[in-house]
Amino acid sequence: MYKYDSFDETFVAERSRQFRGQVARRLSGELSEEQFRPLRLMNGVYLQLHAYMLRIAIPYGLLSSTQLRRLAHIARRYDRGYGHITTRQNIQFNWPRLADIPDILDALAEVEMHAVQTSGNCIRNVTADPFAGVAPDEIEDPRVWSEIIRQWSTLHPEFSFLPRKFKIAVTGAPRDRAAIALHDIGLRLRRGADGEIGFEVLVGGGQGRTPMLAKTIRDYVPARDLLSYLEAILHVYNQFGRRDNKYKARIKILVHEIGIDKMRDDVEAAWADMRRDELELAPTIVERIRAHFAPPAYLSDLPHTTPEIELQAKSNEAFAGWLRHNVHDHKQPGYAAVTVSLKPTGGIPGDITAEQMEAVADLADRYGFGELRATHEQNLVFADIPRRDLHDLWRALVAQGLATPNAGLITDIIACPGLDYCALANARSIPLAQQLSDRFADLKRQEDIGDLKIKISGCINACGHHHVGHIGILGVDKKGQELYQITLGGSADENASIGEIVGPGVAPDKVPDAVETIVGVYLARRNAGESFLDAYRRLGAAPFKEALYDRD
Repeated sequence: MYKYDSFDETFVAERSRQFRGQVARRLSGELSEEQFRPLRLMNGVYLQLHAYMLRIAIPYGLLSSTQLRRLAHIARRYDRGYGHITTRQNIQFNWPRLADIPDILDALAEVEMHAVQTSGNCIRNVTADPFAGVAPDEIEDPRVWSEIIRQWSTLHPEFSFLPRKFKIAVTGAPRDRAAIALHDIGLRLRRGADGEIGFEVLVGGGQGRTPMLAKTIRDYVPARDLLSYLEAILHVYNQFGRRDNKYKARIKILVHEIGIDKMRDDVEAAWADMRRDELELAPTIVERIRAHFAPPAYLSDLPHTTPEIELQAKSNEAFAGWLRHNVHDHKQPGYAAVTVSLKPTGGIPGDITAEQMEAVADLADRYGFGELRATHEQNLVFADIPRRDLHDLWRALVAQGLATPNAGLITDIIACPGLDYCALANARSIPLAQQLSDRFADLKRQEDIGDLKIKISGCINACGHHHVGHIGILGVDKKGQELYQITLGGSADENASIGEIVGPGVAPDKVPDAVETIVGVYLARRNAGESFLDAYRRLGAAPFKEALYDRD
């Protein structure tokens, strides 16, 4: 993984020192909360419903075991003993004291972490495929390019005060595991006619109150020209993006209002006028970054399985289910990638305790190469596990409550913190996720239902990605009453779609029954082997609406 150089170390240390002085001025009363707000947001500090919240950057989701142990220390000493993995592949702490945050930032800096650009109207944490570097279908490792974008965008003077927040995602495979169509800029690695690496560039995606899918602005940009083309897009957005209305300030609104063809013309004109050679990525630069992501020292001739593992899988259904759902193919023979589910039955999606963090870090060292990934689906991933060690790893995860075999199933729920924490929320997300997790806990039933993604947001800002849930649930406030709006047919993959609202809001105590009804319609009307999403796209909304709203 990328290692800080002297510039990185100096920058992060200086930022921490600077913020310590700003916090001292706020605590003394020299700065009002209004004056302090832009300063704290530049350092990932939010004021939530009950306390400050600190959001820590995990660039493209990549963590070392050392870093995870430090996060465990922070959770235990400065918070309430846990952290929360977010849909931006970051981690946040919900209960730090403002006076302690400078000490937390110093502790993070010691392990090459920070909270810069996790909030504010800037280019946020770049996200990527959590299986980057190990996925068999990968064209090239997107972490290399994510790191290049991170270095280019960090404190870029022109893009530190954009009209609105700006998010970039990169995928290195035909199968999109990074949700690129839901980002301001989405990048898909591909090979050009000459066989060289380049990018399909999408622009104008986003969720919130006006969900939109990104559109392709250029089919192919050579890798050497990536930064100049991105800079051209940002030039156009910075010049023409709305600054008079924050609800219309995202680049998706600009693309929608002027159209993708006009956007393309403006970007191409800006690109032509640039000194592109100054931003050209020389092969030596790319190779220097790529060296940080060289494959680890894999063992050769490892078995795909062992007699012990086969025996355990036959005799232990819990282990067999975990193998089916949480263990993934790897490009290196004899290895697997493993999803660590942070969605235990009845649990809070994305939460992980300090003790669990330390245990996972130890397991990453024992069975892998000390590396972990945070996913935008609020789980963790071990990237490199010898298949011969899978049973031992599973047993260790069971002991920590981290072996729920539900990756990709109906209880692998995404949910924002909602009204339990967030000052912007209209409704609670966490209790609803817990109820649904309990309702559908039986593994055989989950497997019969198959691939079905539930995503829950407590407000229209859509931090729970409800717009692209196969079943999306949005909390709304109607005259002081919490209700939940249901959408169907959303998807965040390479065939991305925005879900369709199927009817009036549902009372909180009726939501589990409503989801049960939706699942029942699917099971009754699906074709053999047909997934929920495929069935919905074939059937349309009508049978689901009829069952939902005529059942009383």
